[in-house]
Amino acid sequence: MTEAQFYQLLLYIFLALGVGCFLLLLFVTAPYGRHARRGWGPQLPSWAGWVIMESPAVALVSLFFVLGHGWRDPLSILFLGLWLLHYLYRSFVYPFLGSGKKQPMPLVIALFGCLFNLFNGYLQGRYLFHFAPPSTTILSASSHLWLGIVLFLLGFVIHVRADWKLLHLRQPGESTYHIPSGGLYEYISCPNYFGELVEWTGWAVATWSPAGLAFALWTAANLAPRARAHHQWYRRTFPGYPPARKALIPGAW
Repeated sequence: MTEAQFYQLLLYIFLALGVGCFLLLLFVTAPYGRHARRGWGPQLPSWAGWVIMESPAVALVSLFFVLGHGWRDPLSILFLGLWLLHYLYRSFVYPFLGSGKKQPMPLVIALFGCLFNLFNGYLQGRYLFHFAPPSTTILSASSHLWLGIVLFLLGFVIHVRADWKLLHLRQPGESTYHIPSGGLYEYISCPNYFGELVEWTGWAVATWSPAGLAFALWTAANLAPRARAHHQWYRRTFPGYPPARKALIPGAW
């Protein structure tokens, strides 16, 4: 079996696992954050769990960039920059913002997240910096590239702003939850997840690749059930929760 054939097989497995993840998360809410509960084994400080989960995406895709045609390809440099914008934030900035306010994370969740990022990092990095043909200039790229970049950056801004609002809901030393408000929180319960969904949809459009599309679908499969669980938790916890607010998509769902 050639590496190209192995890659194709791995892509199909990745998509099948995404369907399985979606179905599982409809019935089982991952036990971290506000949904933390006992019975899931050893616990880690939240910051350590996030670093273990997300940092492999930084390391692996950067490695494929260096080993592949990345340095010779302007588009590859651009894609690596977008990737690192998200994952450096997710790996080494977000975990330390308000870290004392976050619930511990089960080790098993951190390891599953690490495995996902190794799997996905291989699919994204190997395609972009090895299987995809190198380009000579960004200016000759198709219009979908610019649309995808705009979507990615817009989603990133939405995502970071939503995180910031959540992290500043509580006063120092406070442990109770509050109803978030302002911005997209007036319309949906999970603007942070909506931002990520926009980001990786933009990534799929910009890279115009099967790997990018698979990642966007996986993002929806993972975050849609969690947004639903968050939304239901808010409604159970706060009797006065705004009735018109949706879970993930403004005005729709």
